[in-house]
Amino acid sequence: MLDALTLVTGVAALLLAAWCGWAAYRDQPTKDWHFIGMGVVTLLVVIQLVVGIVQLARGEKAEQGTTIFVSYLLGALACVPAAGMMSLAERTRWGSVTVAAGGVVLAVLEVRLYDIWGS
Repeated sequence: MLDALTLVTGVAALLLAAWCGWAAYRDQPTKDWHFIGMGVVTLLVVIQLVVGIVQLARGEKAEQGTTIFVSYLLGALACVPAAGMMSLAERTRWGSVTVAAGGVVLAVLEVRLYDIWGS
């Protein structure tokens, strides 16, 4: 797995969490710019998913198992879009809090992916 991609994705997730957390602090719902940020973070996760699957297809192995690695990749892929959908349902500051929480969860998943791969 590419360590740099994992790091960039984790940092981007934390930046998204801070940005949406700041919006929640100011009592604002998620706005269009937040959804663009969610799209960028999701794109990074899609790239990571493709890289991970390609590496597995080439015969490389995750240290803690392929099944758990792919499960975490899929969970990471679902994390931010799910939070974004929930923030659309809750158009108050709590929608921003939801996306901020999703960003933190994604950052933790990135650390766990790094650990599972065994870099």
